[in-house]
Amino acid sequence: MSRINTVTFETANAEQKALLEAIQGQLGMVPNFLKVFANSPAALKAFLGLHGIANDGSLDLQTRERIAVALAQQNSCEYCLSAHSAIGKKAGLSGAEIDANRAGSSQDAKAAVAVKLARSLVEHQGDITTADLLEARNVGYTDADIVEIITHVGMNIMTNILGKASRIEIDFPKVSLN
Repeated sequence: MSRINTVTFETANAEQKALLEAIQGQLGMVPNFLKVFANSPAALKAFLGLHGIANDGSLDLQTRERIAVALAQQNSCEYCLSAHSAIGKKAGLSGAEIDANRAGSSQDAKAAVAVKLARSLVEHQGDITTADLLEARNVGYTDADIVEIITHVGMNIMTNILGKASRIEIDFPKVSLN
């Protein structure tokens, strides 16, 4: 059971209900982590806004999911690992690729650099080396791409913290941490 209230359609106020209905309309479901976010409509709107804008960037869905899986594993968030493993599979990632992402890499050489950079950003709290940046640039990532990787790292850290702090009930096929 979640340690922070999960807002449901039955318990939501008008503003929360409108947000949950919009999510339901887009996704066909309301994941439990968004039900926790809904405790603060301002926080939920901020997350959804950043998420929407970041997903319109240059990084493809598979790379974004690779990063999310890698960071969920690195940050020991079982909810996020389960969610992004399921979303990653829907995005076309194989089980072997998800395993590689969990280990901090990828079967795709360019994506492996993005995953490595994302994990380095977390491990070093942003204090990465010039070599990290050069490696990303050398495989074709632009400064815009690098900023987007940093943005996705920030969003994933936020959801990893929310998942761990609240101990949200997993509403995706459960993937256990190694």
